[in-house]
Amino acid sequence: MITFKQISRRGFVQNSMIGLGVLPLSSMNGSKPLSEKPLKVVCIGAHPDDPETGCGGTLAKFSQAGHIVTVIYLTTGDAGIKGKSLEEAAAIRKKEGEAACKILKARPIFVGQIDGNSIVDNSWFDKIQQLLESEKPDILFTHWPIDSHKDHLVTSILTQRAHLQMGAKFPLYFYEVCTGRQSQNFFPTDYVDITDVRGQKLNAVFCHQSQGFVSKEYYQLDHGLMEDFRGLSIRVKAAEAFVKLTTRLESII
Repeated sequence: MITFKQISRRGFVQNSMIGLGVLPLSSMNGSKPLSEKPLKVVCIGAHPDDPETGCGGTLAKFSQAGHIVTVIYLTTGDAGIKGKSLEEAAAIRKKEGEAACKILKARPIFVGQIDGNSIVDNSWFDKIQQLLESEKPDILFTHWPIDSHKDHLVTSILTQRAHLQMGAKFPLYFYEVCTGRQSQNFFPTDYVDITDVRGQKLNAVFCHQSQGFVSKEYYQLDHGLMEDFRGLSIRVKAAEAFVKLTTRLESII
């Protein structure tokens, strides 16, 4: 079952589980979720491989629990393969993303911004909001906004603005990627134990061979270490960590 754990100062010592209330995340500890109706889970990432590495285990657990998972890629990774044209790289990476989503039992959507040249403007604010309004998510995941990669920043900004413009009626969680090199100042509020789906996540990530994901040793250098470390925080073998967005909506709209 999907289990989110929150760590407070007192909870860090007690390692207690805290229910998030609106959605059956931490409350999915029994034989069935709180709601019989499948949730619509949407994850937005900058490139093919970002959602998979950042929260692929959590997405797999949602799918496994019978929920509807959609992965939105802002770019198709056009600039991500040395020696290939933008078109050639995009075609390769699109296939890799589709294959990864098949393993995670998720539906992929490619939005069409250009890798390395992503932009934030009113037109894209409207496009992302319209897309999310059509998807009607019950829970949303995206990049942590303090990040060394421009495309990750753009993705997070566009997603946050759409979420707030839509009234923040569903929770938004930020995931980390390559913390230290890319995600910066990431202090989790929530954790998901992915021990039982770690193999499934790894298989999804290994679809992205153009990005060097061809061995467990390579994966372990960044993402594997993160899963181990986050797992230690909640005393499990492997975990993914998140920061939940909390905001006073009236202050920005």
